[in-house]
Amino acid sequence: MRAMTFQPGAKLDPSQVEDMRGSSGGRGTGIAVGGGGIGLVLVLIYVLLGGNPGDLAPPGGAPAAGGSGAAASTLDECKTGVDANAKEDCRILGYVNSVQAFWQKSFADSGRQYEPATTRFFTGSLDTGCGLATADVGPFYCPNDRHVYIDLGFFDDLRTKLGATGGPLAEAYVLAHEYGHHIQDLEGTLQGGTGSQGATGTSVRTELQADCFAGMWVKNAAATGFLEPPTATQIADALDAASAVGDDRIQKETQGRVNPETWTHGSSAQRRTWFTSGFQGGTEKDCDTFNAQL
Repeated sequence: MRAMTFQPGAKLDPSQVEDMRGSSGGRGTGIAVGGGGIGLVLVLIYVLLGGNPGDLAPPGGAPAAGGSGAAASTLDECKTGVDANAKEDCRILGYVNSVQAFWQKSFADSGRQYEPATTRFFTGSLDTGCGLATADVGPFYCPNDRHVYIDLGFFDDLRTKLGATGGPLAEAYVLAHEYGHHIQDLEGTLQGGTGSQGATGTSVRTELQADCFAGMWVKNAAATGFLEPPTATQIADALDAASAVGDDRIQKETQGRVNPETWTHGSSAQRRTWFTSGFQGGTEKDCDTFNAQL
């Protein structure tokens, strides 16, 4: 089975996720760090090139389609691993809980203080510290307000528009990547969106490190008390998701050619390599993309 199983007795913490689905807001300012270059394909190219989600908002800050009327949250129903195994919302919440439990322990073990980041579910459009984001931009981390934003419909796009095989661990990889940017933000190394482009540029190194951090979490996910150890098939799903959002693959499918000079997130091979480095090594030392040869 592909399902990444939660331990039935795991206690979920709904306070780490805010359900903003159906909400919308006005335009803000700032730079969002893209979720590995993912989202709807046409908008995705814009984000890969460093675009601000706020620039894609409707004129005057008007909400996008589907952005009116607050949706009722189901997160309060997410209490244990049993719920995470049965419901999508609870499963995503469980991933967030596990990722943050891992980083909290990792920081504590090295004498650092971890500051949690809230994940926000949204649909249509939502005002963020980095601008008015639409669902089209895909998952992203906003350093201005230290929130992770995601429209859960993106996981369907990952399969149907980007050709990934999907699966729960692929979903978890996406979230863990965004929390990798949060770790960079806490450590003062977040340089996505402002660094140089190109296959060995700062922006690519920033994204590849977030992939590596995601691999670190996968290696240690079971130790957080939330999940059973991942299977080889599930690891393959995560690697496939990493490949699906490689700059070279996206450029070839949307532009018909590959231009490494404009890369901002890394090639499919680079993304697989650095996810694997984090998974096999399991420490931040294994994720020093800024000093590595790419």
